[in-house]
Amino acid sequence: MTEPVIIETTIAAPAATVWPALRDPDLIRRWHGWHYDGLDAEIDSIFLTGGTESEDYTLSLGEDVFTLHEDDGVTTVRITRAPKGNNPEWDEWYDDITEGWTTFLEQLRFGIEVHALAVRRTLMLEGRLDVEPREALGLPVTAEVGRPYQADMATADVFDGVVRLVAPHQIAVTVEQLGPGLLIVGDQPRNQQRPLGGSMLVLTSYGLTEAAHDELAQRWQSWWDSHRVAAVTNA
Repeated sequence: MTEPVIIETTIAAPAATVWPALRDPDLIRRWHGWHYDGLDAEIDSIFLTGGTESEDYTLSLGEDVFTLHEDDGVTTVRITRAPKGNNPEWDEWYDDITEGWTTFLEQLRFGIEVHALAVRRTLMLEGRLDVEPREALGLPVTAEVGRPYQADMATADVFDGVVRLVAPHQIAVTVEQLGPGLLIVGDQPRNQQRPLGGSMLVLTSYGLTEAAHDELAQRWQSWWDSHRVAAVTNA
């Protein structure tokens, strides 16, 4: 790979609204990644300690550069990644980081456009399964952005909403029953630690009580674990 990788999304909000979501740690945690004990430290390391900003809405995060371009109140957020091989220490995880930014940009877009970056709850699951998760969950496998869907989930949930993102390795759909929430399901790239690849999903909800979220998480975790297969690693 000799060319930079570009990932971008268009958000129906001015740059002055989007920019704080890249600089304020309390706002970043409302779209970046998912909740776990190390999220605040991760945000500090990537966006604050490791981030360098300029006045033209440009943010450099190591090898990744964010730029905002506003046109008539709509902002394109673009991430330009240095070519693979530019930092050999991270080459093994290059594709994972690319897929991660694709997920997180959709979470940013959804969080701003639908919920004005309200507080969220998240569930993240990953690993290699004995089923293709999009098919098993009843999600549209061949989908178009904006297309409505309804799915009787294998988790005993009934979800409906619209398709928001279709990427080569990911699909994102809204979930009316969760606030509305957002469900992203994708493939994990193959690498030395994951030679057969895997699957991942991030389920984001709004307005659920802690008890309701815990019940949802237990149901999804149980289904996921029932299809998990043993990891295969290279010696």
